[in-house]
Amino acid sequence: MIHPGLEHDLEVLSEAEAEEHVTAGCFRTGPAGAVGLELERTIHDAGNCARPVPVPEVRAVAAGLEGHLPGAGAITLEPGGQLELSSACAPDLPSVIGAVRADLAAIDGRFADAGLRFGPLGMDPVRAPARTLEHPRYATMERHFDRDGVAGRTMMCSTASLQVCLDAGLPGTGTGSAVQRWQRLHRLAPVLVALFANSPFRNGTPSGWASTRQSVWLATDPSRTAPVPPSGDPAQAWADYALDASVLCIPSHDGSWDAPRGLTMRGWLRGQGPRPVTRADLDYHLSTLFPFVRPRGFLEIRVIDAQAGADWEAVAAITTAVVDDEQAADAAAEACGPVGVLIDPMRAAARNAMAEPALARAGLLCAEAALGALGRLGVDARTRFLVERFLERHTARGRCPADERLEHWHRTGNFWDITDDKENAA
Repeated sequence: MIHPGLEHDLEVLSEAEAEEHVTAGCFRTGPAGAVGLELERTIHDAGNCARPVPVPEVRAVAAGLEGHLPGAGAITLEPGGQLELSSACAPDLPSVIGAVRADLAAIDGRFADAGLRFGPLGMDPVRAPARTLEHPRYATMERHFDRDGVAGRTMMCSTASLQVCLDAGLPGTGTGSAVQRWQRLHRLAPVLVALFANSPFRNGTPSGWASTRQSVWLATDPSRTAPVPPSGDPAQAWADYALDASVLCIPSHDGSWDAPRGLTMRGWLRGQGPRPVTRADLDYHLSTLFPFVRPRGFLEIRVIDAQAGADWEAVAAITTAVVDDEQAADAAAEACGPVGVLIDPMRAAARNAMAEPALARAGLLCAEAALGALGRLGVDARTRFLVERFLERHTARGRCPADERLEHWHRTGNFWDITDDKENAA
């Protein structure tokens, strides 16, 4: 028996219907303003940061928080046991920052009482990637990615990001339109990587990348992690990208979830899969695609490393300002122009960050434009202080958080404690 209400999800799709479904849902146009945040964090034993903390232990600590967070956020767990806090969608930047502050205070207190701490980096600097979350989706993902090396498993189990989710924008192609915001965000993406790079270690030693997290993503199944190709019609470009991506898994109630090797969604729609494609299958497939910017009705920015302490707040404010504030967005678009001369801007950003002159110049101009927009966005004194502090500590000096982390490690051999992190979180 089909559960009432699921008949629409189980509708079998043609290729044309699938393309229409993707294009219709990718951009919900309208005035910009709403903001959401997703904060991922690696979890460590405070007394032994190299000890794996299995998902059941994390779940036991988090019990009672879900559904009761003061800011109405939601907690989920990633395959390697990373915790993700997804904020409720808020009407503006100050509202989402206030909600996430409250949620993090509750989460941090609960985990500290249990002797656990959150990693300050965008990638686990010590532990080997190990999946501790048991689910057919993740077991299938692991097998799929393992065909091409360790990057996919590392991405799943060892990385942590800060995702900023913003409205798509207005209809049409003019100022503030979804088309303009989409195109500008792709030019901005390497600058965001460089500004906020915070994962310079792997396997207990410097990796040679400022954002090792982003380098791992660049090495993972490009059919689902590469940027959507530039186009004057981003909805159609996204539909083509989605249908041409490999199928990662085919959910099943009573068997393997493995997809035939080399099967794309377009191929499945054309009869090359084990059964016809349903609307639910297509929606599930879309959830397994991870480009730099993912259109989900809103725009999900996926290129930023997780941050230490309260630096998430500065990063969220800067990123939102250079997209949502008209003056800051125009200044950022102009600043990002010279970055396009780099042979591979995203790879240069992940490896060199602010040591790349074009990225350092663009990053500083973008950050200064964001600082000037904070009053117009209505943020409070604490957020402004944290943004100013981030610029003084990093951006204005041509640096990113990874530079500070590396210096601290060379002095102390310690991946974790920097005094200022504690002050940031106070």
